[in-house]
Amino acid sequence: MTIKQRYQGIIDWFQTNMPTAQTELHYNSPYQLLVAVILSAQCTDKRINMVTPALFEAFPTPEHLAKSSVEEIYSYIKSVSYPNNKAKNLFGMANMLVDVFGGVVPDTMDELIKLPGVGRKTANVILSVVFDQAAMAVDTHVFRVSERIGLTTGSKSPLQTEQTLMKNLPSEVVARAHHWLILHGRYTCTARRPNCLECGITQYCRYYQKAAKTSEKK
Repeated sequence: MTIKQRYQGIIDWFQTNMPTAQTELHYNSPYQLLVAVILSAQCTDKRINMVTPALFEAFPTPEHLAKSSVEEIYSYIKSVSYPNNKAKNLFGMANMLVDVFGGVVPDTMDELIKLPGVGRKTANVILSVVFDQAAMAVDTHVFRVSERIGLTTGSKSPLQTEQTLMKNLPSEVVARAHHWLILHGRYTCTARRPNCLECGITQYCRYYQKAAKTSEKK
């Protein structure tokens, strides 16, 4: 199987079976999504969705968040991972968003990564979800699943994975492919043990094909 055939088979399956894949984070504006994604680093979406309603009610706009304090923000997010750092980042992000960008979430990578707490992955989420750009955010699920099923080979970093996926995916499916891989990694191709019996792409999966060949030799 060529890499082109593998990509096409996987894309076709997801387009048929997961045509409207989207983030599981709850938000109502670009600002809210930015806050939620910053909070979601090394934390589950489920936990973030428990925290953000009260946070967004207290700070409905970047201006409200910028006028608060690190201590006040912390009181709303103390149940998430690394709350001290994230409270500082949210406060700094809000102030820069207001002072530099007029309270409007920017739509370029260069501008987004200037914001405290925003790295390449977070920026790519905003670019793809909010602005519908062909941007590939690589989190732990995307990194693991891409390598396991054979979309990447020997990838050493999220950036390398991003570059390989961007090279091989049609631009019109990149934004959805990000969610395909995340959801597949979250619910089917899990970290400890992939649920191959419940997987629809085994015929294109490098991991499954290798396992099948090993089993045949025994």
